[in-house]
Formats: sequence, structure tokens, C-alpha cells
Amino acid sequence: MLKKININYFFSILLLVALQSIMNVAVAAKEFNVAVSGTKGGGQYVLAKEFSEQLSKLTDGQYTAFLYLNSQLGDEQSTINDAAMGLLDMSVVATNNISPFSPIVGVLSLPYLIKTEEEALKLVQSDFIKNEIVERVAKEAGVRIIGWDFTGFRSITNSKRPIKNLADLQGLVMRVPKSKVLIETWNSWGINPSPLAWSEVYTALQQKVVDGQALPIHDIYNEKLYEYQKYLSKAHYNYLIQPLVISESIYQDQPADIQKKIVEAGTLASLKNFEWGKENKKIAEDMLASKGVEIISDMDESEMERRSVGGVWPKYYDEYGKDVVENILTVLGRNPT
Repeated sequence: MLKKININYFFSILLLVALQSIMNVAVAAKEFNVAVSGTKGGGQYVLAKEFSEQLSKLTDGQYTAFLYLNSQLGDEQSTINDAAMGLLDMSVVATNNISPFSPIVGVLSLPYLIKTEEEALKLVQSDFIKNEIVERVAKEAGVRIIGWDFTGFRSITNSKRPIKNLADLQGLVMRVPKSKVLIETWNSWGINPSPLAWSEVYTALQQKVVDGQALPIHDIYNEKLYEYQKYLSKAHYNYLIQPLVISESIYQDQPADIQKKIVEAGTLASLKNFEWGKENKKIAEDMLASKGVEIISDMDESEMERRSVGGVWPKYYDEYGKDVVENILTVLGRNPT
């Protein structure tokens, strides 16, 4: 004879199973918040968006990322600080905004250290960067570099005249990021620059508080700086690479297999960003020309390089370690100084 089924007990078991399934999904699913100071369509956006897509693919949709653009979560130094404390998952930032927390990363801003796009890719893919710089930044700054935005060489723009050599720069009021290395670089050229946060730049150009600035070409176009900058010189003194970082504490909280997939997603996103940057540099240059910007492609930088390499690099040997600079040059196939 069959026993009578306790209906209440039966439904209780079903409810427990359903709740456990929901809890398992909640534990497994994770959406990282990513702070992006740039706008949609810029290099930071391309890197972060590709990272999100790759991470979702690699984890079968269990891990994704949501992008907060236009500095919605604060300026870059604020987001680095928040990530270091575990209050923010990820951020894309310029290296000079990590430097206050981990000075070693400032070595990547040394003038004329990176001379070609290919050198930039080769450098960040090297074991030296992965094993030395990345690990040191994680320890000192509390954030781990997992990807790179290959933003490109900073071109010099201004509203007053064409810049073809160092002499033409004299007398201009130029904005630079709040980076010790970049400020020293301009000082070595006999120019006293105006350090401004990125959020202040457009207004400063509009109100003519500064005459010019320096950004990679597609950022100049994407940020519509052509509205107040009519001359652009294709300089090569600083190759801007911007890391995608994850909070080290949040990274360490992930299972080992997810950590590997986060790094893999960052690597794939970096390669996508590199190719995108090469393609869009020419497109942006053509668009700037169509907006009436005069582009100087044959700028003579010989005196600028001589002064900055000889005058700036030695000032940072104690801070970064001369051996660090020499190791980077060796990675790039150039003779250490």
C-alpha cells in the first residue's frame, strides 16, 4: 500500500532546490564595473568593450563587465584609489595616474623611450613587463594591469601657429598631464607647461587659458579639440599606453581559472585595441584635415630628443632604477645608455 505523500513537505523540498539553484547562479554570475574616462568610440572604450565581450565568451556569460564612460565614477586617480581599496572593480587609466601609487610605471613615460608602435606592443608583451612591472604595481598600488590601450604618440596641437621644430614651441602656453616625467620633458625644452587634469582641458582651450596640448591623433578628433586647435604637429616624444587595471583584492578573490580568463580576456582586448589604433589613426588624421586642421608631418624633433633624453632620463634613474631602463631598452633591441 502506497504511503500518503506529505504535500507540504514535497513543495518545501522543491522550494529549497529552486532557491539553491538561484543562489548558485548568483554566486557564479559576476558583472564587473569598469571606469572609463574617455568617450564612446575612443581607445579606452574599445579596450574595455572588447575585454567585456571576450570575458563573457571565455566564461560562457558568467562574467561580464559594465562600462561607465566620461569619468562617471570620478577622475582617473580617484578610480585608481577606489580600485586599490576594493571599492571599484576596474578602470582604464593613463600611466601617470598610477605613478603616485607605484612610481615604477612612470618609466613608460620617459621621452623617446618608445619610438614605434611595434615597440610599444613588443614591450607590453615582454616577460619583463609581465613579471616585473605588473607584479610590482599590484604590490605597491593594489591594482593589477590586465590590458593596454595603445593610444599612440602624443601629437602637439595649438591655436596660434604651425610647429615644425623646438624653436616654434617657444612662448606657447601648453597643457600637460599631471605627470612629473612629462612636466620635466617640457621643462627640458625651455618651456614651463601648465599641468591640468583632463576634465579641465577643453574649457581651458576654449577660454584660451592655454594655447595648446598634446594627445594622440584619434583622441584629438574624438574629443573635438579641432574646434579650438587649428595646428597639429605629429610628434613622437611620448607614446601613450593606458592600462586596464583590476583591483588586486578583487582579482585575488576570484577562482584561479577565472583569474586566468580575466588575464586572457585582457590580452585579447589589447591586441584588438592595437589593430584598431593603427587603422583609426589615419582615419582620424583625414577627418581632422577635413575640419580645417593644418597637419605638420615632418616636425624636426632632433633637438627635443637630445635635450630630453640627456636631461630627463638621468633624473629618474634613482627612482625607477637605471637597470629597469636598460632592461626595457634591451627588450626593444636597443643598446642601453
